[in-house]
Amino acid sequence: MCQTLCVAGPVLQTINIARRPPAKLLIFYIAPCIESFIPRIVILTSTPIMRTWYGRGRSLQVAITSCCLVAFVLFGYDQGVFSGIIGNEDWRKQFGYPNDSEEGIIVSCYNLGCLLGCLINFCIGETLGRRRTIWLAMGVVIVGAILQTTAFNVPHLIIGRIVTGAGTGLKTSTVPMYQAEMCEGKTRGRLISSEVLFTAVGIVVAYWFDFGMSFVSGPIAWRLPVAMQMVFAIFVIALVFGLPESPRWLMNHGHEQEAMEVLCAVYDREPEDEFIVNEHKGIVSAIELEDSVSKQSFWKIFRNDEVKTGQRVLLAWGIQLMNQVGGINLVVYFVPTVLRTNVGLTSQLSLILGGCIQIMFMLGSLLPAFKLDSMGRRKTMMVGSLGLGICMMMVAALLSQVDEPNGKSYAEASVAFFFLYMLIHGMSINSVPWVYVPEILPLEARTKGTAIGVSSNWLWNFTVVMITPVIINRIQWKAYLIFMITNFLFVPVIYFYYPETSNLRLEDIDLIFARGGDPVDQARKMAAEIKAYGNIQTEQQEDDKVPSSVGVERV
Repeated sequence: MCQTLCVAGPVLQTINIARRPPAKLLIFYIAPCIESFIPRIVILTSTPIMRTWYGRGRSLQVAITSCCLVAFVLFGYDQGVFSGIIGNEDWRKQFGYPNDSEEGIIVSCYNLGCLLGCLINFCIGETLGRRRTIWLAMGVVIVGAILQTTAFNVPHLIIGRIVTGAGTGLKTSTVPMYQAEMCEGKTRGRLISSEVLFTAVGIVVAYWFDFGMSFVSGPIAWRLPVAMQMVFAIFVIALVFGLPESPRWLMNHGHEQEAMEVLCAVYDREPEDEFIVNEHKGIVSAIELEDSVSKQSFWKIFRNDEVKTGQRVLLAWGIQLMNQVGGINLVVYFVPTVLRTNVGLTSQLSLILGGCIQIMFMLGSLLPAFKLDSMGRRKTMMVGSLGLGICMMMVAALLSQVDEPNGKSYAEASVAFFFLYMLIHGMSINSVPWVYVPEILPLEARTKGTAIGVSSNWLWNFTVVMITPVIINRIQWKAYLIFMITNFLFVPVIYFYYPETSNLRLEDIDLIFARGGDPVDQARKMAAEIKAYGNIQTEQQEDDKVPSSVGVERV
């Protein structure tokens, strides 16, 4: 029988806890005693113990979502903070007035760090679990923010941005997965879309903070906005201390008792409750199905096994590519530069309009935060890609007339399509990939597959940010034609290759691929079965047309 030794003042207590698999004693740590606020020394075993400071049911769900939302506010803040800084006179003087190529390297190296963070998560994320990976990510972000804030030369600044990026890569490849595994299928889309909404909030905060600090002289005008990253990271660390580990991760690592405790706490139900029993059965069935395929090979996630793991990883990678190569980071990182260089506006007006354009991004993100589960993943992506392509086409057409009579008026008219672009992107392409990646992947491959999927985001983010200062300076309006073409190409790709996953339990998405045939068609059939019978039909039920007593929740 495992024991936990607790010391509270002069009193020594020995508390028996439930029998667990054989484990080695690892480390001592000091945790706060909630009841008496007296430090308590605990001997940890290698088996995680379910803990929560936030009660059960609704209060715990709010705490989980709040932690994920603050983490994505930090993500957005990191994305947007350098947009207003790169035009700051003190910053440019400090780093030797970088040209467009050097500026691209300084800004984009952050995305290279994010890619590195995804690779680190691929290697160690499944071992650490969701909570400890988030802790690690926040610690790395703090170290990177300190390095950036104290930078006095370009190499120092680049190292700081790479380190911060590594923390962001760890965070963005873990937080959506943690949220997806801690909620019901019918709310998963809305909750993860809310994270993306708060990314937009972070970007807006960063832009307007930069604008306010632009009226301040000296290095504090850019060092303080950079240092603010640490505030968000520390807040996330504090929140995660009181949250439980993902029940799906626990069950996949043999900690079934803790997994059941977490499920009961999150949904505030008893172990015998039908909902908890069905959730437990679904997770166990998914693990058994995935274990029936070879579990030994490190490279198995790239193979098209019974549940088409390799195909699903490729879909995850592709949908994050769409999130980046449609031109979003031309607007997020460089819209003040674009408005100065291509449109011909003053620096101050460019900053003000840049901040207003980011507000459109935030407003657009409100719709999927409330309605994505009813909107559907496929339709939202296709309509969004079409709309973004039209916006880029109109920007290119209007800016191409700059040298003609009344060219200034044409250029200024293009600003309206930057506003519309950000509104549509927030409503569609920005939200769906972050929801789709963790839900399309099987449990056994979810950590590594999510890391690979999100690595696509950062690889193409790096590429776009690296080339953007060059192309907007050198080919000007023709640059927007590149993004017009990519957005239009995404529409048929989504239609033919990406199945609908709205309102399905994570474990039931395996059936889209395990049934055989075209996954897009299978997803349509499953949606029809849920509409007709309230659940997904087994082979026997398809013969008898009798609804199953165990299925997905009715939608």
